[in-house]
Amino acid sequence: MKLPIGPGALVAAAFIGPGTVTTCTLAGANFGFALIWALAFATIATIILQDMSARLGVMGRVGLGEALVSGTGNRFVKWGAAGLVLAALALGNAAYEAGNLSGGALGLEAIFGAGEQSRRIIILVLASIAAAVLLFGRYKLIEHVLVALVIVMSLAFAGSAILVRPDLAAMIGGLVPRVPEAGLLTSVALIGTTIVPYNLFLHAASAREHWPEATPQALEEAKRDTRVSVGLGGLISILILTTAASSLFGSAQQISGAADMAAAIAPTYGEAARFLVGIGLFSAGLTSSITAPLATAYALSEIARKPRTGNLFKGVALTILLTGTVVALMGYRPVSIIFVAQVANGLLLPIVAVFLLLAMNRRSLLGDQVNGPIANALGALVILITFGLGLRIILRAFGVWP
Repeated sequence: MKLPIGPGALVAAAFIGPGTVTTCTLAGANFGFALIWALAFATIATIILQDMSARLGVMGRVGLGEALVSGTGNRFVKWGAAGLVLAALALGNAAYEAGNLSGGALGLEAIFGAGEQSRRIIILVLASIAAAVLLFGRYKLIEHVLVALVIVMSLAFAGSAILVRPDLAAMIGGLVPRVPEAGLLTSVALIGTTIVPYNLFLHAASAREHWPEATPQALEEAKRDTRVSVGLGGLISILILTTAASSLFGSAQQISGAADMAAAIAPTYGEAARFLVGIGLFSAGLTSSITAPLATAYALSEIARKPRTGNLFKGVALTILLTGTVVALMGYRPVSIIFVAQVANGLLLPIVAVFLLLAMNRRSLLGDQVNGPIANALGALVILITFGLGLRIILRAFGVWP
């Protein structure tokens, strides 16, 4: 039986990285179950936007980067859009890549224990694996590798959540939207770590690769794949937060990420819990260390109108990977950087989502498959909510909002 999982798994693999694991761990440890609603909203919003992105790739036969630069004859608007892509992907993903590799290494450390020197060796091994997949793996191979790792993550974090025996009533109560004191930044970070701007580029490109013909059957398969894969990714995030909330909230333990959580829960819940969290964190790091360079390479190749198997594609992917590897080897603690980056993602998201919504209403690209009123309304609602949360952070930073 064929699994209903395809390019959507790349999206899940991309947003369930060390940044998500770290942010969900901190949210659960600091606020208990109070912010589950943010992950539930983010998952639904991600499905709405990624469904548009997949439809653009399957039925429009273009990636989002290509759609952006071909959508206007105005040179300034065209290259302004291209500059936004460069800022959002090339610079952002180079920074994320360090956290991806460091996070994967921390996962293995949580299982086996290791020192600073061993961590550097693990980072180099992870970078080598990612480089081999990006250089020599055809699309189908990359997709299969990431589907397998997403399944491993799902089982690992589901197992850890079961072992800590969460309070189901408290979990359900967390679905009621409210922002606890000092919880605004974390709320936006949870949304920013799930609805990732670069995934909109990755999904359109990978959907076009997976389904070579624009047929009604391909469109239905793409929709099903998006809902299953992104829904599974959202569930993984909730399970991570649940594990942290059940085991760490109110404990007064100093937690800076999932590796600390793995060590903290072992005395109470056993070595199996530590092992499962470590495996999940390692898988998250490895998947994201592949997808971040992949998304950047797709987008920039589309903008430059170069083949996705050419030297530009490989050069961009390796540059992102190399930059992240160098930063990770320098030993910077990734937790604070990852958290700030997730907040920045939440602020950038509305801008990229507006470009996507505009592309989805171009009949020259999609014909009868343009957005209908409901899709446009849902997309606009997601944009307004994320814009409002981001604006509130900016206003608070300037002392305008209490």
